[in-house]
Amino acid sequence: MLDYAVVYREAIDTVTQRHDLGLHKFELVDSDWEIVSQLQDVLKILKDATLFFSRGTPNLAKVIPAMDLIDERLTTYSHNKKYSPSICAAVCLAKQTLNWYYQLTDKSEVYRIAMVLHPHHKLAYFKNARWEDARIETVATLVCDEFERSYLEVGIQENGDDIKVSNTMAHEVCVFLYVCTAH
Repeated sequence: MLDYAVVYREAIDTVTQRHDLGLHKFELVDSDWEIVSQLQDVLKILKDATLFFSRGTPNLAKVIPAMDLIDERLTTYSHNKKYSPSICAAVCLAKQTLNWYYQLTDKSEVYRIAMVLHPHHKLAYFKNARWEDARIETVATLVCDEFERSYLEVGIQENGDDIKVSNTMAHEVCVFLYVCTAH
């Protein structure tokens, strides 16, 4: 909508300046148009994210990095002196809302497991996000614990014979997972 308003600014100004239409109270002055332009800049990241997720089925491995990017951009916008104080305040409120939702992912084991098991992210995602080493170790342990809890008793079928996975074998698989995800 803002894109449309900016493109058709001249027409909007012409219509709102006509007193016979009763739209004079909606007329925007130059400072209002500057705020429209700033909002257009700031909201672009949200528009891009919406369009990106509308193209397919989002999954955790896509949503979380997108939230990281949005958070990074909102932080930049909130400190940028080219934006009016009202825009910076609005950006700070948007960032607070985003971070409220983002902090909920910390309470989700599924989120951390999905990020570790994703071939692109692995534990490097958490390192790149500047998580503390102790928290990264906790994530690696979480993945191993979930494997043991969910798959230890499942067993493997080889040549028609059922083979039960031993604790030692499960531990070896977890060590393998850890080594594979650490890089």
